[in-house]
Amino acid sequence: MSERSFVGGIHPSYFKQYTAGMPIAPARPPSQVIIPLHQNIGAPCDAVVQVGDEVKVGQKIGEPKGFVSAPIHASVSGKVTKIEPYNHPLGNPVMAVFIENDGQDTPYEGMKPNKPLEELTPEEIRQIAKDTGLVGLGGATFPTHVKLSPPPDISIDTVVINGAECEPFLTADHILMLERAEDIVYGLQAFMKALGATKGIIGIEDNKPDAVGSMQKAVAESSGGYDIEVHALHTKYPQGAEKMLIKATLGREVPPGALPMAVNVVNQNIGTAVAMAEAIKLGRTLYERVVTVTGPGIKEPGNILVRNGTLVKDIIEQCGGMTDDARKLILGGPMMGMAQASDDVPCIKGTSGILILTEEFVTEYPIDPCIKCGKCMEVCPMNLLPNFIGSASEKENMELADKYGAMDCFECGCCTYTCPAKRPLVQWIRIAKGAIAASKRK
Repeated sequence: MSERSFVGGIHPSYFKQYTAGMPIAPARPPSQVIIPLHQNIGAPCDAVVQVGDEVKVGQKIGEPKGFVSAPIHASVSGKVTKIEPYNHPLGNPVMAVFIENDGQDTPYEGMKPNKPLEELTPEEIRQIAKDTGLVGLGGATFPTHVKLSPPPDISIDTVVINGAECEPFLTADHILMLERAEDIVYGLQAFMKALGATKGIIGIEDNKPDAVGSMQKAVAESSGGYDIEVHALHTKYPQGAEKMLIKATLGREVPPGALPMAVNVVNQNIGTAVAMAEAIKLGRTLYERVVTVTGPGIKEPGNILVRNGTLVKDIIEQCGGMTDDARKLILGGPMMGMAQASDDVPCIKGTSGILILTEEFVTEYPIDPCIKCGKCMEVCPMNLLPNFIGSASEKENMELADKYGAMDCFECGCCTYTCPAKRPLVQWIRIAKGAIAASKRK
């Protein structure tokens, strides 16, 4: 077992068996896609198509409103039938482009292979990432070209690729490391060249020895003279969180409120590395991704290649439908995913998983008063006081919640998972963060 890890964290049951090792299978393109124009941290996009326009696969349909944003592209060819607000997986409706699939899958002629990586300049790599709409595919959806553009006074020496996939149930990154290892290394090399980084690290939890072996083989066979290492990490949640990953692989601690750039590091996800390789080699825009469809409530689990804008209900239907005792739908994993009130929402760039849980997983417990046991503090990977922050939020004292460091919480859910009083600490902290952010914007 690897000793590379961090302080805090938990060891939940991982439930990877539903889809572990299952090869990537393409989903059938739906008769209609509904593509939201906001799919990243930062600014949304404006539609650059109109109702009645004919579009092709990979064609840009959404133009970013700001630098911290990423364009949106069509995932099918066909006719734009509507542009109007529609349900979004993260909550409130956002503007979306409705495309009626013509069944032809006509590719956009602008998707062309770029020069080989060795001939590309750092600026050209950043521009490719921007033009193809790359974002972090681990769920955070931070625009990739922004991560590749550090301030002039910051020098990046290391790029860390997150292959931990510590979230229970999810296996999309695992299967990519088995099937697309060469592209992952290629994407990492592109990130390193864009940033001038001299070191690359691929961090993988040691419960995935086949992935560790696959990536080690790909690194050994790669060319280009890049210094890349594969690190087997102690299996512990949330090992894949960027600050925990940096601590485990490099021993560096990102200061509270700071980004990894503060310690001369940039993190990227396994799926993002694959997308970067496809963007350079093929000119492919980010219009599809691998999604783990899993859980005891789905009849035919799998790792599915899903077109952006495909409704969740269409994917569930293709996977045999839900079982009779299915009770809860989560997009993402059980720790950091978002529960959904309906399956009538589209898959987006940040949709890493479609998780269907049965009754035994969703039992509700009464919320008891805090017993001051301190377990939430012991497991908090950010060394916060979750019980204090949660209590302040519960009492609507957001100023006190801010004082206790609510904004440093990345909502991993360890505190709620371990609380013997069944207090919904992470939910209260999330409410506090929203209120604090709104207050600061004013």
